[in-house]
Amino acid sequence: MNLAEAKRVLETALICTQQPMPVRDMRALFADALGADTLKTLLQELRDDWANSGVELVNVATGWRFQSRPEMREYLDRLHPEKPPRYTRATLETLAIIAYRQPVTRGDMEDIRGVTISSLLIKQLEDRGWVEVIGHREAAGRPALYATTKQFLDDLGLESLDQLPLLEGPAEASQAFESLMPLEEEQPALLAPEPNPDEPELQMDLPVSEQPVEEAGDSAGTDTNPPMDGTLL
Repeated sequence: MNLAEAKRVLETALICTQQPMPVRDMRALFADALGADTLKTLLQELRDDWANSGVELVNVATGWRFQSRPEMREYLDRLHPEKPPRYTRATLETLAIIAYRQPVTRGDMEDIRGVTISSLLIKQLEDRGWVEVIGHREAAGRPALYATTKQFLDDLGLESLDQLPLLEGPAEASQAFESLMPLEEEQPALLAPEPNPDEPELQMDLPVSEQPVEEAGDSAGTDTNPPMDGTLL
């Protein structure tokens, strides 16, 4: 098989796969006949080949995938006119704290936000596949240490945490995620816990509102959950 044929096989596999494809799976396509350097060259050629189209080839945390470009979302959204999911400030800030300060305990998060964090909120982040327990701190009670997952990076269309927006202070945490979360409009919303009328409402000390943040389209995900940068082929 020559390189032109190999590129055609690779392109077809990437278009048809429902998950980001890691390099090890690409090598399996060719029974390890192609090395990592050759595959890297072919991937770059495919990126260039699709440079002027409505889709792009990107590298995320768990592999490579094709997805729609941000400017295509305006049109693709017409196929799915459902109301975009909404994220509360509390959800965005908690997720941002974990992403930027990981690994952190629930107590760490509460110290930073200045309010009690609902166990349900953290569980929702875990159920969403964005957060997981990676260990326990050697302290009284051995509290769980939370960190973000590769699914979190995939859904944001990022290859690594180094690509997260830079922050100058904790108050900018939720704002940083407001620019990323809207890109995943077709994912189920992370709902804030229902208020308990018997409990007083907690107030935040951070200079931001607790009002929900409505998502607006931009650009990541996989199979039935389209990537935040756009929609899978």
